Amino acid sequence: MDEPRIIISGGGTGGHIFPAVSIANAIKAKYPNAKILFVGAEGRMEMTRVPEAGYEIKGLPVRGLIRPLWSPKNIGVMKDFFLSRHKVKQIIRSFRPHVAVGVGGYASAPTLNAAASMGIPCLIQEQNSYAGVTNKSLAKKAKKICVAYDGMERFFPADRIIKTGNPVRQSLLANTMTQAEARKAMGLEAERPTILVIGGSLGARTINNAIGAGLQRYEKSGVQVIWQTGKFYIEECERKVKEAGVTLVKPQAFVSDMAAAYKAADIVISRAGASSISELCLLGKASILVPSPNVAEDHQTKNARALSDKSAAVFVPDNIAEQTLVEESIALVSDKDAIASLEREIKKLALPDSADIIADEVMKLIHNS
Repeated sequence: MDEPRIIISGGGTGGHIFPAVSIANAIKAKYPNAKILFVGAEGRMEMTRVPEAGYEIKGLPVRGLIRPLWSPKNIGVMKDFFLSRHKVKQIIRSFRPHVAVGVGGYASAPTLNAAASMGIPCLIQEQNSYAGVTNKSLAKKAKKICVAYDGMERFFPADRIIKTGNPVRQSLLANTMTQAEARKAMGLEAERPTILVIGGSLGARTINNAIGAGLQRYEKSGVQVIWQTGKFYIEECERKVKEAGVTLVKPQAFVSDMAAAYKAADIVISRAGASSISELCLLGKASILVPSPNVAEDHQTKNARALSDKSAAVFVPDNIAEQTLVEESIALVSDKDAIASLEREIKKLALPDSADIIADEVMKLIHNS
C-alpha cells in the first residue's frame, strides 16, 4: 500500500507513550509514506510528548472511572466517554485509517470501540503481565493482541496473541558511551560506584522518602546517586539534600538523557512499570524493583515477581521500602558477583525488535483487510 493510514491511541503515562511512539517510528522507518495520527486524552502527558516526537495528536475529553464505582461522579465520567466516542468517530471519518492500534490508557477504549464498530481492524498492545481493564474490554474486538509476557491467554483469546515484548526508546540502545564517559556526562565521578533511582515519569513518593532518609548512609558508603525525583517532589528532595549537606546524591526532576544515566549506573532502583522493566531487560541492568501499590490490579507487583522469581531482579515491597531500600541498594552495588548474576539473568528475558515486530503485524492487518 502506497500510503497506509494508522491511528494509534493511548497514553496517560510514559509507560504507554514510549511504546506508542516507538511503534510509530518503526512503521515510518519501514513505510516512509505512512500517515499516523495519535488520539489521546485531553490534559494528559501524551498531548505534549507526542508532538515533541513529531506526530499529530487529537485529544478526547475522556477520563478514568472514580473509585468506588458507584460514585455519582462517574455519571460525568460516562458522559465524557460517550462524548469522546462521538468525537473519535468524527476523527476516524476525517482521517480514514486502515487500522487502529491501542496501547492502553483512557483514550484507547473509545477510540478502538469506535474503530471496531466502523469495520476498521484493531490491534492492541498490552505491556504488563496482568492485563489492564481497557485492553481486556477491547480483546474481543481486536484482530491481534501483542503481549510481553507468557500466560496471557488467561486474559485474551489464545489464537490472537503474539508475544512481541514491549517497544522501548531506541535512543537507549544506540548509546555508545563507556561507563566512565557516561558518568562524566552526568556530572559524576568516573570511578565511583553509582546508583540510578527512577520512580516513573511522575516520581514515586515511597522511593523518594527512602532515599531522602538515607542520604547520610549513601555519603558515608561512598556511593553516588542519580536521583530522578519527578517534578512534584524535586523541591522537597533538593531541600533534604541541602540540609543533609551531602554531595554524592544528585536530585533532578527529570533525567533528560536516560541513555547516559543507564550507562552510568551499576544498579538501578525503579518502580516496576512494564516500560521500565523492558528497558532494564534490553540493557541488561541489575535492578531493585519497588512496585507501586497504586496501580490497577496491583500489576506492578506481578511484573516484578515475573523477574524476581527468575533471579533477574531484587524485589522490595513498597510497604517496607522506606526501612530497607537504602541498605539493600548499598549492599548490592558493593557486590560485583551479585550484579553480574542479575545482569546475566535479566538479559535472558529481553525481547529485542519489539517495535519492528508490532509494525509488521499492523501492516499485515492492513494487507489482509
